[in-house]
Amino acid sequence: MARRPRIHLDGVPLHLVQRGHNREPCFFGEEDYHAYLHWLGQALSKERCALHAYVLMTNHVHLLVTPERAESIPRLIIALGRRYVQYINTTYRRTGTLWDSRYKSSLIQAESYLLRCQRYIELNPVRAGMVDDPAHYRWSSYRHNALGQANRYLVPPPLYLELGREDKTRQAAYRSLFRAELDQEAISDIRLALNQNQPLGNSRFYAKIEAMTGQRREPRPRGRPRKPRDEAPGHCAEQGELPI
Repeated sequence: MARRPRIHLDGVPLHLVQRGHNREPCFFGEEDYHAYLHWLGQALSKERCALHAYVLMTNHVHLLVTPERAESIPRLIIALGRRYVQYINTTYRRTGTLWDSRYKSSLIQAESYLLRCQRYIELNPVRAGMVDDPAHYRWSSYRHNALGQANRYLVPPPLYLELGREDKTRQAAYRSLFRAELDQEAISDIRLALNQNQPLGNSRFYAKIEAMTGQRREPRPRGRPRKPRDEAPGHCAEQGELPI
């Protein structure tokens, strides 16, 4: 089956995922996370993209960004990847690729799905069993969005700003979203959209994309995707053993 072409649109949020080559680690020490964020910040500024949420896992990364211009997304990924791979190869005296050749992406309908996507991203370390509270994981946007920790890389989306008039009010409202678990159907929807490079939204959102691009994009079929045979109870998909 042919791969679905990626769709990037001006001013529309995009959920991006990039995994380590062969699902191998892409971060080896604390300084690596700092280096990645440094190069990410430079690429975001150069390409005029706003970062709303992120998580840096051991062998993959999630980014939620809104590009000013759609064509800036591939440039951002290429520039970030090139600089970070150079850093890793020099630091650890290695050669070769670090990332899978193709990143995954999913357009996000902001008004209905953006905060849900942020929760999905920032809860990755909890689903992976690395921490029991997203606040305990250093390499994500949660501490900024929920606790007000300074983070120069992040730009709040309009929907987040609508949570309250003041920072403390918004942060409290954002934390309240995490009191209930993200249901399995929402997780499945987000993963399926990523795996298919498919937008995530309602029928109006699909119609809007079709009108703007001329490409027909259908919602996912009814029913949840069948579990892979090697998935067992308690198995963790977030660390790369299974598709997103």
